[in-house]
Amino acid sequence: MSTVPSTNPLRAGRRLRAAPEPSTMVIFGASGNLTHRKLVPSLYRLFLEGRLPPGFTVVGFARRDWSHDEFRSSIREALEAAGLPNVGTELGRAFLESLFFCPGDFAEGPSYVSLRELLDRMDHERVHSGNRVFYLAAPPSTYERVAEGLGESGLARPEDAAGAWTRIVVEKPFGRDFESARRLTGVLRHWFQEEQIYRIDHYLGKETVQNILVFRLANAIFEPIWNRDHVDHVQITVAEDAGVERRGGYYEEAGALRDMIQNHLLQVLALVAMEPPAAFEAEAVRDEKAKVLRALRPPSTGQNGSTAVRGQYAAGVSRGGRVVAYREEPGVASDSRTETFVALRILLDNWRWAEVPFFLRTGKRLPKRVTEIAIQFRRPPLALFGSAVARGLQPNLLVMRIQPDEGITLRFGSKVPGSTIRIHAVSMDFHYGSSFQQRSADAYERLLLDCLVGDATLFNRDDAVQLAWRYVDGVRGLWEEDGSEPELYEAGTWGPVGARRLMGERGREWRRP
Repeated sequence: MSTVPSTNPLRAGRRLRAAPEPSTMVIFGASGNLTHRKLVPSLYRLFLEGRLPPGFTVVGFARRDWSHDEFRSSIREALEAAGLPNVGTELGRAFLESLFFCPGDFAEGPSYVSLRELLDRMDHERVHSGNRVFYLAAPPSTYERVAEGLGESGLARPEDAAGAWTRIVVEKPFGRDFESARRLTGVLRHWFQEEQIYRIDHYLGKETVQNILVFRLANAIFEPIWNRDHVDHVQITVAEDAGVERRGGYYEEAGALRDMIQNHLLQVLALVAMEPPAAFEAEAVRDEKAKVLRALRPPSTGQNGSTAVRGQYAAGVSRGGRVVAYREEPGVASDSRTETFVALRILLDNWRWAEVPFFLRTGKRLPKRVTEIAIQFRRPPLALFGSAVARGLQPNLLVMRIQPDEGITLRFGSKVPGSTIRIHAVSMDFHYGSSFQQRSADAYERLLLDCLVGDATLFNRDDAVQLAWRYVDGVRGLWEEDGSEPELYEAGTWGPVGARRLMGERGREWRRP
């Protein structure tokens, strides 16, 4: 499929309206993995592309007793390990010299006083704006205390008379359930206004996820058929071939439902199903996403079976070798009932999608690592070419690949050359890499830049977070009432048998990407 790159009107409107103002980013948890593997490398790429403002400064905050130079040394090692260019050159040194460190304890008030003094000095010497971003890359258990420390020290101020602003970026998970999410929101809102709070979900920064709205709304041929009259069902898959690795202790607390469904998959569902916003602006887009989550039909167990299936991987073959069962992983209880696989059948009680099922699935130790959205359209109403031909005719399918090979595929029926009527499914493929001949920005690069320019479109609002948790709590309630254990599935397969039963009748079946 030949494609000609053109200006993306939705994205261009967002990007061209503002450039980042000089500011300081404070990273809480600066000694951790997220900072070294994602945040600072993303900031470095933006720096190399000239997209960071003059005087931009990063202040790391953690319990380590590091000097500024020791922090810079650890970051330099991380940039070199990531294979990023120019780290040892004058350009790389210029970036490293913009990094500073403030040792401190999240729970101690004097640490925030020291932080404020350092920030005031940076404003005087480098930044000259007073603009600040506080990034919570620390364990979720510290979020409330950090928010309180910032508030009590006077660092949580909204925009002042001189126009200086303060923003706080909160990493997922946003709580463990509806009540804890509401409590966290209450603490954040006590010290910060909602427009200052940026709840980040890196999935929403991926190129193909952003392209969902552009694909629908910038192409007149698709939006008219994006509804119950033409769509049979939608599948959203986030599959991982890895196990829990060294995260067994964390996974025992979270499980696949909390770790993936509540944030990533439900947010992608909201983008697929939402109504066109009145404008491509943060609040308009987030209003429509919240309406979708509000329309989620509560999970249930009825005559068509449960709407939620959970599984747990057993021993098997994955990545070309034998692997152990989840219950044999380090940090996992030998009798664990934690789910490593979830499949859901979701219905939306609204006009556009009435009775169109959305099937969501995510799991560990599946055959391959892939994330995709598949929209399957209804079959033609008449067997125009004869019943034998019609039986073998595959329905039209639109697949949006989010990772690892970003792109879009459209499947349709075509006549096979010859004197008789034979129909064969063919595909048109679009690949980001080959069509645009440039590197797609990392999700964190895009979201960090959005935060710096004050664009909250791709960040989660408090009502959407709580609505997603309310649905997830309903699923957990079903499982607790049922009392059964997760269904085992062999590592390297596409999940438990129950997930296939979830598809119901009408010939539906899970895709094998």
